[in-house]
Amino acid sequence: MSTGTTTSVSTHVLDTCIGRPAASVPVRLATRPDPTAGWTPLGGSVTDADGRCADLPGLPEGTAQVRLEFDTDVYFARETDGPAAAVVAPPAAAPPVGGTFFPEVAITFTVRPGEHHHVPLLLSPFGYSVYRGS
Repeated sequence: MSTGTTTSVSTHVLDTCIGRPAASVPVRLATRPDPTAGWTPLGGSVTDADGRCADLPGLPEGTAQVRLEFDTDVYFARETDGPAAAVVAPPAAAPPVGGTFFPEVAITFTVRPGEHHHVPLLLSPFGYSVYRGS
């Protein structure tokens, strides 16, 4: 249930191996009111051609923490069959199952009421990095 608060979350995913946005990455959003509470799934989205999720659900009032889950295995499995396959990982270094060492990335962070929280994910087959953007 979204209220009229201005607390919001956005994200985008960049594939640092090929230097481009990562399109079609499934992203799920969950919230909780405090660190001891269970997670409440709110829904999700899929990154667009620019690697952004324009339609993540709004946050309920009282949200203290957010978790974004990125299904990176789906993305890299598709990329290892496409034209970027030679760039993504040489065959000897490829993980045995799926297209990446990290099949999912879960980012948990604290939100403050009334603020926008932009959390970019920089992604490669064998590593990732996140930060609070603007």
